[in-house]
Amino acid sequence: MEAKFFCFLEILGVGYKASTNAQGSILYLKLGFSHEIRLQVTPSVRVFCLKPNLICCTGMDQQKVTQFAAIVKSCKPPEVYKGKGIQYRNEIIHKKQGKKK
Repeated sequence: MEAKFFCFLEILGVGYKASTNAQGSILYLKLGFSHEIRLQVTPSVRVFCLKPNLICCTGMDQQKVTQFAAIVKSCKPPEVYKGKGIQYRNEIIHKKQGKKK
């Protein structure tokens, strides 16, 4: 399968990891919850974990690739104070200022 469209996701946070099974049909996410999140990958999209904190979604249909990337991001969107969570590779997160003493 050729890959025409790519979408890279970064995971920021201590202990947050991603992995796939051997076929690449299931994406496992460890995001600080008490359980591991398992996402079933759609057949038209392929998912690779280049590093434990870098996910690559590829496919021929741009809408399906970005839709799956949005589903992955919705599992743990970046928080506004520390920026921990899942974000797109080229996304800029504007952090809020913390509480002043």
